[in-house]
Amino acid sequence: MSYGVGMRSRRVRERLITRLEEQGITNLEVLDAIRTVPRHQFVDEALAHRAYDDVVLPIGHEQTISQPYIVALMTEALMRYGRPKRVLEIGTGSGYQTAILAKMVPQVYTVERIGALIRRAQERFSEMGILNVEMKLDDGHVGWEEKAPFDAILVTAAPSGIPVRLFNQLEIGGKMVVPVGPEKKEQQLIELTRTSEGYEQENLGSVLFVPMRAGAG
Repeated sequence: MSYGVGMRSRRVRERLITRLEEQGITNLEVLDAIRTVPRHQFVDEALAHRAYDDVVLPIGHEQTISQPYIVALMTEALMRYGRPKRVLEIGTGSGYQTAILAKMVPQVYTVERIGALIRRAQERFSEMGILNVEMKLDDGHVGWEEKAPFDAILVTAAPSGIPVRLFNQLEIGGKMVVPVGPEKKEQQLIELTRTSEGYEQENLGSVLFVPMRAGAG
């Protein structure tokens, strides 16, 4: 796969980093991951010229690659009180968010319901030498109970409410970052911390994600 040199240039990437800093992203490790993971390798060649714009882009199958700011915001939330060791991601998609996580934590588990997307993501990880990711084709609502409990869970599609089955796969003290709300309407990005009595919740702002759908294939 070949893209214009300008799309991979330090200048283009640094412009994106500056934009993220202006929007309030402060975690230096998150910024470095955004800087160094090649987003142009996770989009179609026809869209490569927009790879380092802070925008959502389509990846086929009615799915999208999130804008870098949202990727940075969600990742920063997971890292706020220390680096988790085992992270579950729901919604592999293009694999870009997965690759950001894989650069920062020892082990990432990721679940995707669309077979074509998970196969392409696996090809990308292989090409890039990413070895600390395990993948599963399944309904995201189910999570990955055999690998639980997790230190953190990041959900990249929006359920209508807090996904209790996923939440129960967290360690006590673990975090979940999840967009919650109806399809094609304003949703809220929620940070949940599991406690011995239940959970603590913080609202990270309004977002718009594709819906979290059932089934796999």
